[in-house]
Amino acid sequence: MRFPDEIRLAPDEFRLLRDLINQHCGIALSPEQRPVIERRLRERLSVHGLHSFGEYYQLLRSPDRGRAELDEALDLVTINETYFYREDYQLTALRNELFPMLRRPPLSRESLSIWSAGCSTGEEVYSIAITAREAGLSGRRDLRIFGSDISRRCVAHARRGVYGTSSFRAIPADLKRKYFVEKPDGMHVQDDLRAWCHFGHLNLLDPVRASVVGRVDIIFCRNVLIYFDDVSRRRVIDMFYDRLLPGGFLLLGHSESLLNVSTAFELVHLRDDLVYRKPITASRFAPGGLDGGTLGSGKP
Repeated sequence: MRFPDEIRLAPDEFRLLRDLINQHCGIALSPEQRPVIERRLRERLSVHGLHSFGEYYQLLRSPDRGRAELDEALDLVTINETYFYREDYQLTALRNELFPMLRRPPLSRESLSIWSAGCSTGEEVYSIAITAREAGLSGRRDLRIFGSDISRRCVAHARRGVYGTSSFRAIPADLKRKYFVEKPDGMHVQDDLRAWCHFGHLNLLDPVRASVVGRVDIIFCRNVLIYFDDVSRRRVIDMFYDRLLPGGFLLLGHSESLLNVSTAFELVHLRDDLVYRKPITASRFAPGGLDGGTLGSGKP
């Protein structure tokens, strides 16, 4: 009998797992990641009493247990590095430029809706909420914020709203004091701020599930699409275009762009950033777009 730490992920088994994960959620694993994937997934073999990664692949493909186990695997292989006020220049732009643009003619939104796509453990969502509060928005009447992630573990963490020291490496000290409460198990997001924020498990390659977000004014998707292959990246960007209201904004990470991905968006130059906007004159419901939704701005 082989001990769990002796089980190796063979190249052909890695290719099978890599292709299955890519097909499911768009994440593209490189050959150099094989030792990391072997280490992270080996414990799942032990849980199920399996003796090879080939057997584990067959489990992932099974109609009865495969989907739930794939969620477990994705929790282990996805990267979830984040912290409060990461790339804070975009939050400054949100407060000083994007909010005012959306609330004056020709848009004049009475209420706003923001989606953090790939929110990890929630720090980005709460950073957006703090920025909105500092900008004078009053929450339930003015704003809804929805965070989604492929990792159920991350979504559970985000809903709990409790964080350790490493999450506060960039947030201004006065905001930390103002919006968090220290308790024995960590720093807790204040309840009234947490009430603004909603979280859900969502695969960005599932446009039907994405429709629950509703139509939104702003999408943050920062440092997520860099892990996707080109085809999946285009699918997600097309879905974002459908989810955005005309005049809505898409914010990517500082090293990301839509070059060679999409020409449907307008490039908008802000004081310290470049963002993408769905044209104001775009049809409210683009051809092939999804309708409805239960979250978001509440607009038809």
